[in-house]
Amino acid sequence: MENQHRQITGYRELSQHEIDLMNEVKAKATEVGMMIDNLRTDLSLDRPDPRWMAIAHTHLQEGFMALVRAIAKPGSF
Repeated sequence: MENQHRQITGYRELSQHEIDLMNEVKAKATEVGMMIDNLRTDLSLDRPDPRWMAIAHTHLQEGFMALVRAIAKPGSF
């Protein structure tokens, strides 16, 4: 459905610049996620600590989500 964001409370129209920035952040998040996956399977590393890998992954995901929300500025409930 076109323009369905207009029917969801708290969503607003985004400018093309905001859309471009959000897409840039999401592309970088994908790139960093692939880097983490590569580090997890890198045989040249002496067994990276899986706990710290998970913490890094989670915190980076949260950071990228925060960037997207900072750009989108969704309304409060």
